[in-house]
Amino acid sequence: MTPKFHPLTIAEVRRETPEAISLRFDVPADLADDYRFVQGQHLTLKANVGGEELRRSYSICAGVDDGELRVAIKKIGGGRFSTWANASIKAGDVIEVMTPEGRFHTELDPANARHYVAFAAGSGITPILSLIKTTLRAEPDSRFTLIYGNQRQGSVIFSETLEDLKDRYMTRFTMYHVFSREEQDVELFNGRLDRARVASFLDTLIPADTIDAAFICGPGGMIDEVEAGLLASGVDAGRIHLERFGVPDSGPAHHVEAGDAPQARITIIADGLKREMDFRAEDPSILDVALRAGMDLPYSCKGGVCCTCRAKVIEGKVRMDKNYTLEQPDVDAGYVLTCQSHPLTERVVISFDDR
Repeated sequence: MTPKFHPLTIAEVRRETPEAISLRFDVPADLADDYRFVQGQHLTLKANVGGEELRRSYSICAGVDDGELRVAIKKIGGGRFSTWANASIKAGDVIEVMTPEGRFHTELDPANARHYVAFAAGSGITPILSLIKTTLRAEPDSRFTLIYGNQRQGSVIFSETLEDLKDRYMTRFTMYHVFSREEQDVELFNGRLDRARVASFLDTLIPADTIDAAFICGPGGMIDEVEAGLLASGVDAGRIHLERFGVPDSGPAHHVEAGDAPQARITIIADGLKREMDFRAEDPSILDVALRAGMDLPYSCKGGVCCTCRAKVIEGKVRMDKNYTLEQPDVDAGYVLTCQSHPLTERVVISFDDR
């Protein structure tokens, strides 16, 4: 069904670094099933900041079996929500939290004996930590390698937790820190996570042919560089999984493209109910038209990144301005990001219940 917001009490606010906090939520028993998550998923938080409703998605950093629901929020320059959260949120506060979303994971099986590799930068560690914890518990014969980029040791989020995992899974969890503003003895570990450094890691420490699945999470530029390095080293694209943080530069405003339907009749299905509305070619997106019509639909970034507005085209055809998150099998199956979608046919039916 369509994801929904519920008010949750913040049970704990923990300072992870000078620039990052983590929040643990108190989930009532009657909502336990709604907030049951899969490793790598995220939560969308909604709050009134300075008189404006803001929505932001933050990855769950707990393992599936940790018995808690926790996200981390790193303060970023110009980030209104993250700045407010780091300065103002306290235990006991109540905040609107959407039920978990996201597909940044692979299916786990206790019989697997795989090698998973993750590249994270900054707060990109949050979904990766969930993947590491859950995978090492669920697959006793699998191993996990983490390459984690930061400015310096003091900016490493979850440093103690990662070291604890390294001690607990000594033969199955390997971790390499890469610092851009703090020198280390090994030159490979100094600088940024770019395609050249990825190639060096794969040439010397992590043979590409041993990688069964690769996960990348962090800023868009870092993701593009690491993905390019993996592909150039022979890692199959189907084994690479991406989770982008932040919304890329918006670029030019929406413009009508050849093939766009001059006008269309849109049917939106959500929570088993249907709602029809008109769409004009100059409208920003199908999501915007639905919100303008008063529908309560899931969304967050509106930039083609977070995947919260994902839905399935049941009838008709649409195009997307941008798509930073849906993988090709999803697109082939008819899934779209409604915040980026425009009708190509005069009739389009989209379901938020088929997600």
